[in-house]
Amino acid sequence: MSKHATVIHWFRRDLRLMDNTALTAAAKDSTQVVPVYVLSDWKKNHGWTGSIRQQFLCGCLESLAKNLEANGSRLILRTGRADLEIEKLILETKATAVYLNRDYDPYGREMEQKVQALCARHGIECHSFKDRVLHEPEEVLTGNGGPYRVYTPYSRNWLSLEKVSPVSKPASLGLASTIPSEPLPTLDHWQLSAPSATLPAPGERAARERMKSFIEDRRLMGYAQRRNTPAGTTTSRLGQDLRFGLISIRELFARCMAAVATATNAEERTSIETYLKELAWREFYLSILWFYPAVFEEEFSPEFRGVPWVGRDEHFQAWSQGKTGFPIIDAGMRELLATGFMHNRVRMIVSMFLTKDLHCHWKLGESFFMQHLVDGENASNNGGWQWSAGTGADAAPYFRIQNPWTQTKSYAADGAYIRQWVPELKDVSPERFLAPPKDNRSIAPGYPLPIVDHSTERERTLAIFAKHRQG
Repeated sequence: MSKHATVIHWFRRDLRLMDNTALTAAAKDSTQVVPVYVLSDWKKNHGWTGSIRQQFLCGCLESLAKNLEANGSRLILRTGRADLEIEKLILETKATAVYLNRDYDPYGREMEQKVQALCARHGIECHSFKDRVLHEPEEVLTGNGGPYRVYTPYSRNWLSLEKVSPVSKPASLGLASTIPSEPLPTLDHWQLSAPSATLPAPGERAARERMKSFIEDRRLMGYAQRRNTPAGTTTSRLGQDLRFGLISIRELFARCMAAVATATNAEERTSIETYLKELAWREFYLSILWFYPAVFEEEFSPEFRGVPWVGRDEHFQAWSQGKTGFPIIDAGMRELLATGFMHNRVRMIVSMFLTKDLHCHWKLGESFFMQHLVDGENASNNGGWQWSAGTGADAAPYFRIQNPWTQTKSYAADGAYIRQWVPELKDVSPERFLAPPKDNRSIAPGYPLPIVDHSTERERTLAIFAKHRQG
């Protein structure tokens, strides 16, 4: 016999039915589950998102609604502050419990506490679950019981811990609720214009196909060898699917582990291990955010708080438009604008260029990425930007400054990636992408000269940081 007649499942970053921890528990414990998603009520501009990710979210919610209808249920949509809307829903449905999957950023944690408090006021149960991660921050601690500040020992511990197996989707969520719901959102909900970017297909089914393709097409088996090559599809491309919870991290891990049995050599086994370590990086940055939420506002390393960032606005604008005169930088930024995605190696190159060559504050780049990345995940994005700036957890030392020209030679020397995204350069010999022009003439009509000299700006950065460290 069910424990509850009616309960609420609050969808957040878990927009799927398969292996959804809180949803599965809600279905097991009740006769009827009322699924709800609470839309944000900001309009026009937001520092942490934009039309690209909101467009993808709209598609994911449409897919989720159809999947729930196929299950005999119905997605309820509301707009506003999540705790207030859930409280209204409790009164409307006479629900006796709320089920949710935990979040790890400061806003998510604060809202969970408010929902727990309102449930207590109404005398009903509130159940929260681990779902977004394989291991929560407080499950992966040092021998002294504190948080890790360095990735490598964190990852060793993370990899050694037992992983929970995935479960199937609930057989039934009970009768569909007849209470009022808002319509599925479009970009008009936030007063946003349609993006020009071509985005991946949204929703759980499309995400599961991408996961299946990554493993069964054996891209996973070549991951270690090809992951730093920006041309082509050389990585998993599952970032947006993990960010919105369209796939389960437990199922992804389990499928990767199952693939070990099909590996035919040491290189393929190394590739699987390398990919799993990338999943550990994701949870390392979530752990950093959990224990040090101030990283959104200041440098993780106290040593570098107050470093003067003296970048010029016109340089930031050139960077954001992909018009710096550095082909690898411009290709990366134009890929981002056109697709909502940027290859991870290129993310590192363009991030270090903005902070170390153009001397712009990492927060500017952090916000720009979050507004344009379809897979924008605030913990990983913050961690990546502070890594490149030399200010973050286990960051690149401030004196390690990537040279865009040599990075191009190492990872994009054939010119395919640059030619794909910078059409002005489609007929230019790839050798011209490996060093600044010697004759002070543009390498192609309509393409700008480099806006700075890398060697000069590198020395300037070293001087700025050295002076700051000296007090």
